[in-house]
Amino acid sequence: MQIIITGGGGFLGQKLASALLNSSLAFNELLLVDLKMPARLSDSPRLRCLEADLTQPGVLENVITANTSVVYHLAAIVSSHAEDDFDLGWKVNLDLTRQLLEACRRQPQKIRFVFSSSLAVYGGTLPECVTDTTALTPRSSYGAQKAACELLVNDYTRKGYVDGLALRLPTICVRPGKPNRAASSFVSAIIREPLQGETTVCPVSESLRLWISSPATVIHNLSLAATLPAPGEASSINLPGISVTVGEMLETLRQAGGQAARDRVTHQR
Repeated sequence: MQIIITGGGGFLGQKLASALLNSSLAFNELLLVDLKMPARLSDSPRLRCLEADLTQPGVLENVITANTSVVYHLAAIVSSHAEDDFDLGWKVNLDLTRQLLEACRRQPQKIRFVFSSSLAVYGGTLPECVTDTTALTPRSSYGAQKAACELLVNDYTRKGYVDGLALRLPTICVRPGKPNRAASSFVSAIIREPLQGETTVCPVSESLRLWISSPATVIHNLSLAATLPAPGEASSINLPGISVTVGEMLETLRQAGGQAARDRVTHQR
């Protein structure tokens, strides 16, 4: 049994790999694929890393094989980057997902395909309670790409080509490291940077309500997806999160780090 993680060199991919290697899940190989991999992730003999561009012809044929049981598709062009580079966003976020699904379809076994979707599939005016079946109303290219991929995963699952799940991730807070090009990167920055003695800018109103989850909770839920029973007619699931305002987060920052930490956050809209 082989498990594959695309985007395996990223923050989520590395955390998920560690969780799977330390779990009771039985597999003989965990293959991480990304454009660039960290120098060393684990000494486990079950771990293999591959630096490759999955969008290039002929690569997928050597990645997904008859030994593959689970594919975690985490690789993506993040939100602001996908908005700025329209063609690249659709090439990676939609076209690559379709190519991965096709590679799974060609195998003799039915592969569990776990797609990392996003709350970006929702936009505009939403109901008070957003459920798994709330209509998708993306307001960005990234959100539209994720929504389109959810439909692909659902249809390939309906046809019996894969055993698919599309997991809608909340905004992950607090992410370590430097901000990336995700539109939501400020959510971690307004907590992370002030606690490290650095200033940061909050680009939104304190009244803005967010849907967030900790890295540990998201990784735990992703790891469960390898063996989660098929949900039935719809393959898209909203992962657990909590609803908070930016103001509530900043008040928590003040309580944790003092007024000096809170004062390191300035506002610019």
